[in-house]
Amino acid sequence: MPDDVVAARAVAEEESAFSHPPVDPDATAAYGDHPDQVIDFYAPKAQVGPGGPVPLVVVLHGGAWRAPYDRRHITPFADYLARRGFAVANVEYRRGAEGAAGQGTPPVAGRWPDTFDDVAAALDALPALARQALPQADARRTVLTGHSAGGHLALWAAARHVLPADAPWRTAGSTALRGVVALAPIADFTVAEKLDVCGGAARQLLGGEEQFAERLPYADPALLLPTGIATTLVQGRTDLVVPEPVAEAYADAAAKAGEVVGLTLLEDVGHFPLIDPVADACAVVAEEIAQLAW
Repeated sequence: MPDDVVAARAVAEEESAFSHPPVDPDATAAYGDHPDQVIDFYAPKAQVGPGGPVPLVVVLHGGAWRAPYDRRHITPFADYLARRGFAVANVEYRRGAEGAAGQGTPPVAGRWPDTFDDVAAALDALPALARQALPQADARRTVLTGHSAGGHLALWAAARHVLPADAPWRTAGSTALRGVVALAPIADFTVAEKLDVCGGAARQLLGGEEQFAERLPYADPALLLPTGIATTLVQGRTDLVVPEPVAEAYADAAAKAGEVVGLTLLEDVGHFPLIDPVADACAVVAEEIAQLAW
């Protein structure tokens, strides 16, 4: 497909994904004192299966870990999953400080270590919060999903038990997850930096050039393998934001570590249809989640 056609399609895909009005949650709970330390909960809007408790899908939004992109843009996707019969937890976390970059440049991506502190704290608090907000949710059937930078955080959160021993977020054992479905994730920081994904966002997340190599073992999912947790990556083949080689590099790293990671490649699909409720790619994502959850 010609480059100009791919570029035009990418623009249309982004416009479609962001055209949906935000969907208010059924409940919101705080997991900390900061305004961004909250989780929105969406109750299942349909019954799937024989009834009883339903799987819990934890959503981590993308946006290159930058402040302007909060959880509101992914609420239509969270609502879409709720209408497919899932209980949904949409997690907010601290991102790069507003106004940290110069005029004409994007805000700085993420905060070290705050972004990681928040995701770890949210996942630790989630079972108790979900019991109160979504009594119909079965936390034993939890699937993590995330888009773009959120896909990175989902992979990272599932790998906390294989973090270096001195990592403050390390857990004694693997998290009780049914699996992870990472959507166009920034899953390999070294490859992402080579491709200048999101304007060097991974490097910014880790504090800049000087800290990048030092902090990589604590943050790069491609270095935190094997996890022993069922993992699927869903990737559009015409993604111009997080290109296909990033996901492929993670899958290759997993294979070298002795772990099989699913990689679903979607033809003629870019970055945003994966979370766009009106896109066919979004239905594929829901099916991948269902295969792990049920």
